[in-house]
Amino acid sequence: MVAALLLGGTEKLPRDRLPDYGPGIELVGIIGDPATSLPDVIASHRVDLVVDLSDQPIVDARSRMRLAAHALAAGVPYAGADFRFDPPPRPRVATKPTVAIIATGKRAGKTAVSGELARLLRDRGTPPVVVTMGRGGPAEPELIDPTSADLSPAALTALAATGRHAASDHFEDALTAGVVTVGTRRCGGGLAGAPVDSTLAAGVALANGRPEAIMLLEGSGAAVPPVHADATICLVPDTDDPELVTGYLGAYRVLLSDLVVITMVAASSAVSGDRAPKAGLLLEEGVRGVAPGVKVAHIVLRPFPLEPISGRRVFYATTAPASARADLVDHLEGEHGGRIVGISHHLADRQRLAADLETAGEAEILLVELKAAAVDLAASVAVARGMRVVFCDNRVHSVRGDGTFPELALLTADLAVQRHT
Repeated sequence: MVAALLLGGTEKLPRDRLPDYGPGIELVGIIGDPATSLPDVIASHRVDLVVDLSDQPIVDARSRMRLAAHALAAGVPYAGADFRFDPPPRPRVATKPTVAIIATGKRAGKTAVSGELARLLRDRGTPPVVVTMGRGGPAEPELIDPTSADLSPAALTALAATGRHAASDHFEDALTAGVVTVGTRRCGGGLAGAPVDSTLAAGVALANGRPEAIMLLEGSGAAVPPVHADATICLVPDTDDPELVTGYLGAYRVLLSDLVVITMVAASSAVSGDRAPKAGLLLEEGVRGVAPGVKVAHIVLRPFPLEPISGRRVFYATTAPASARADLVDHLEGEHGGRIVGISHHLADRQRLAADLETAGEAEILLVELKAAAVDLAASVAVARGMRVVFCDNRVHSVRGDGTFPELALLTADLAVQRHT
């Protein structure tokens, strides 16, 4: 033992005398939040293991898990009487600077944000290679070069007919961002984001051989890419429970991050000026409480058809919630000139999507995000009915924060380059 962090104690400890834990063990008092004091103790004493000898009423399940999150983020195991948390292994596999894009869960906008950062880097003259991992990813790492691959609806529909998941993230990134992507597969996910199994490391090794100077690692759901990243962006939907985002082991993802992006699904949730919705502001307050130095941005995701839809009757299939319906329709009609005659919010629910598609009779175009059941169900039905299929991206629009999303995202990429160097 090298140090003891005294979490408190008014019942057993004398007021006029601090406990003596023996020679060579420095007693450390709390400065503010016990959880935020722990990383300083770990760093200053070069700690290899944190042993929790506390209990109720000094710590409860929430505060204990926050302590564990801080230990894991510092790369140190956290153990107690009947539990032990080990930092998820994240070995250094990439031979070039890497930025991880992770999230607190599914449908947070990881692919949209990855694509936006990829376009920003491409337009700056430093196109990245993107490595994705998904539950529906390929069995072996698969490289997609958008300059030579056929990513048309017809080609992807034919691929889906062979049993492949033709709407996997690496297809979407290649199509919407126009950069080389590598797709990999993962299974499951732990409390701190470690997948049960993953081929991501092999995908990173494949991307190492590419000429691109920087790599983007795209997480899946709440799973974190199981390799080292030089910088990290974490996405948090504004519908998330703040207690789960910043409490328990949710804090681990925030502590890993250099930039936290609070995503707002509905455009109308962003009010005028530099204000953000109350839910987003509460999340920002919680994030800064856990990681005071982290940068924060608030964004809106808005649909962007990859081909013109102006003047056409359109059926739109999306994973966005029904609460965003009016905003999505207003944007597609006002900004892109389409006439939305139907919409399904069930792209990730095959049974309901099939029922919704039955109402698309008068539509000329199926506008669909390239994810979930977009190809094997939605596009296949549309092609069979003679409808034209147009894929739809979700583009990032900044609302407020420590800067605009493009500024903060590029700064995060630059930070990755500096750390790697």
